[in-house]
This record gives sequence, C-alpha cells and structure tokens, in this order.
Amino acid sequence: MESPFNYITEQYDAVLESRQVLLEYCKTISQPDLLIENNSFGRGGSIRNLLVHVANTYEFWIVKNALHRNISFTDYDSKQNIDDIINLFKSVNVFMKDFIALFQLPGMQQIEYEINGKRDSVNQLRLFTHVITHEFHHKGQILSISRHLGYIPVDTDIMR
Repeated sequence: MESPFNYITEQYDAVLESRQVLLEYCKTISQPDLLIENNSFGRGGSIRNLLVHVANTYEFWIVKNALHRNISFTDYDSKQNIDDIINLFKSVNVFMKDFIALFQLPGMQQIEYEINGKRDSVNQLRLFTHVITHEFHHKGQILSISRHLGYIPVDTDIMR
C-alpha cells in the first residue's frame, strides 16, 4: 500500500493546479472589480474577500488547529490586488506542506479544535477534505461573481 503522504500530496497538487488556473484568470479582472461587493454572496461578496476568506479557513484549520501555531488571520483590506492574494496563497502552501508532512496512516490522527465555544476533534483526512472542498465551494462563487461583472469564467475543475 502506498503512503498516505503520497496520496494527499497528489491531491493537493491537483488543488494547486486548479487554484493556479483561477488566480491566472483573476489577473484578467480589473483591480476595482476584484473589490466590488455583491451581497448575494457571503463573506463580503467580493472576489478579493472570498479569496482571503478561503486563505483564512486554511489559516484557522491548518495553521491554528492542526499545526498549533499562532497566527494573525489575514484581514480582507490588507490585500488590495491579485498579486497580494497570490502571495497570501504562497504562505498557505507552505503551511499545507508542513501539514501534509505530518500525515499519519491512515490519516486518523485526531486534531482538537474549538469553534463557536464548542470543543471537538476531527481526523487529519477529514480536516484536509474540509479545507479543499471549502475552497472549491467559494471558487464557484468567485466565478459566478465574475460572470455578473461581465467576465467569461474559465474552467477551474480538476478534470478539464
């Protein structure tokens, strides 16, 4: 049986490839359009805010809870353009590399967390699945917002 490290690394590489397509597409969106808020979408409803929210989710679950590191969550307003956001995701990737290196067979190391005053635990595989599916959920919202702004979204699926 192959190591879970290899499987998780391969899966995250697919996420990175898909994210790269999205970020390259976002380079075609004007800086003012990145910041326009559409209240029909959660988390501030702008492309920038959703991208930062995705990074915040990695920061909360992976950095704070799985890696037990202190972190100041990224403020939306601290990222004003796509280059700022690309650099933010470079730091996310470093943390994910550290998290993946700790993966234990079969991904069942329990990670304790507290959210909304409730303490619980989750295994590594479920946590990994949560952060990547969360990213894909918001990626769909980002593409929808861009369509509302008059852009033609690209295919960011893993299978293209």
